[in-house]
Amino acid sequence: MSRAFVSPRRQLTMTLIILGCFGAVFWRLVDLHVIQRPHLLEVAQRSREVFKMEYSRRGNIYDDHGSILATTRSVVELGVDPVMVTPADLQKLPQLAQLINVPLEDLQKAFTTLVRSEDPADAADARQIRWAVLSPAIEESVYDQVQALNIKAVYGATKFERIYPGGELAAHILGYMGQDDKNKDEVPQGGVEKALDFYLHGQDGWKETEQDGHHHEQEQFTSRDVKPADGLNVELTLDTMLQTYAQDEVTRLVKEYTPEGVTIIISEPSTGDILALANYPTFDPNHYRDYPLVNLKNRALSDVFEPGSTFKIVTASAALNENVVTPEDRFDCSKPTIEVNGRTHKLPMDDVPNGVLSVSEIVARSSNRGAANIGVLLGPVRLDDYAESFGFGQTSGLGLPGESRGDLQPPSAFDRDSLLITRVPMGQGVDATALQVHQAMSVIANHGIMMEPRLVRRVYDADGNTVVQFEPKAERRVISSHTADLLNTMLCEVVSADGTAVRAKLADITVAGKTGTAQKVIDGKYSSTHHVSTFSGYFPAERPRLVITVIVDDAHTQGIAWGGTVSAPAFQHVATLAVQYLGIQPISDHNNMVAMKGDNLDWIR
Repeated sequence: MSRAFVSPRRQLTMTLIILGCFGAVFWRLVDLHVIQRPHLLEVAQRSREVFKMEYSRRGNIYDDHGSILATTRSVVELGVDPVMVTPADLQKLPQLAQLINVPLEDLQKAFTTLVRSEDPADAADARQIRWAVLSPAIEESVYDQVQALNIKAVYGATKFERIYPGGELAAHILGYMGQDDKNKDEVPQGGVEKALDFYLHGQDGWKETEQDGHHHEQEQFTSRDVKPADGLNVELTLDTMLQTYAQDEVTRLVKEYTPEGVTIIISEPSTGDILALANYPTFDPNHYRDYPLVNLKNRALSDVFEPGSTFKIVTASAALNENVVTPEDRFDCSKPTIEVNGRTHKLPMDDVPNGVLSVSEIVARSSNRGAANIGVLLGPVRLDDYAESFGFGQTSGLGLPGESRGDLQPPSAFDRDSLLITRVPMGQGVDATALQVHQAMSVIANHGIMMEPRLVRRVYDADGNTVVQFEPKAERRVISSHTADLLNTMLCEVVSADGTAVRAKLADITVAGKTGTAQKVIDGKYSSTHHVSTFSGYFPAERPRLVITVIVDDAHTQGIAWGGTVSAPAFQHVATLAVQYLGIQPISDHNNMVAMKGDNLDWIR
């Protein structure tokens, strides 16, 4: 048998090919195990390492009876790892879309987009996507159904979502959790949520661990585990029932008068506790994105208006406290002019012609000319000092964001504008917030003492232990208790048959208060058809339990929207419900004397 002939050239070629193949394999091994080893080890380690955020639970907000106003619930943020998607997973997308209520097209895009690039034209800038959010928040029960689909590439992370069980209830007090456009995280916006975020937000935890190829966590390889610290709880002074009464009355006023805005504030004068604060327009903090921005602001703190005749309590109090006038002093309110420092000044018109009136009658009948006469005697310096002491031209100390200081004319402005001395005493030329008007009336109700408005009673932990206690705070004595008693008597006459607020009267309980009907400035001029209607009052007048202020901006009604016809009845409606709810009883003469003896608060200076 002869040996087969093999060409040396062919033999060499085959040998070279075989050696080349082995060389290529060897070079690839060198490339993977030597040259690219650090990079590949990093990739492998990165695919195993997991950095997991463990979110803290935001603290709850309660009213003064323990009812939840804001709380946090567990939800699942659902996402997909596009790299792990299989063809079988894509077949289940219609079912997944229906479960999580996401358009099928959006899911298909998330499942099939593998890289992310800042510059689509630059391939080198492309980064592999290992997590694409499918839904920012789904219920845990829905997540159980998603897991039942057995899509390995889809998994979720538990986090917390803020909810407000009362919907619109106390929305402007609470604020809301809004999404930050920059980092897409939820951040507090307005109200208590923002003001007390330091206590509420807690501290998120985190964990460094490893996972296998099926994204199952390997607990034994956990290297660091920082547990989250939940936020503290906040107890407010708000009373949910009184808040409901206030908001229901706001709704009624809006339905009847279609105004631009409404504010109702209820507080306790002896402590400064805010028991209710309702605004229109309002919003539901659970769905804040569905409302225009104007609805989100707290009008009671941010919007300013001329207080009108409610400011007359400042003028009268200052003059009485400085012994410039007595309640019995009389002024001729029929005269159209007055002499000031040798100059003749035109006096404002009264809504109803008046003759000679005492100081008490000027307050009861809300005479503009009478207030101007008193203001001239008082002078701009003392008028400005008392206005500031009553809280005008400064923030209240409530602590909520967005509060305006208002605008108070300095004494030097009276020299430049001679009309101011006859207009400011009646509430023109002053810009005030609803809370400032309310606080001024609270001074009279609290025997001349300005209390800092209190909204937060305490901050406490999960075990109920108080961490921070906020006590009532007396800021200053504005007027003497004797002067406050004189004003109290005058303000009771306002709510009488001879006063401007007879429709604010309560059965068997004495009410003291003041109306205000301020002309709005339209196109630089005072309008005769657009007004801000106000009534601010308290009861029982002998020993005040509640102060209620009702402000209606531009009520649409036939004729002038008087404070006595628009806001006073609203005060009566809310006050009647509050009397029944709190069980407020009339004060007898004997009880009144005992109460007044126990209320000697002149020690506060």
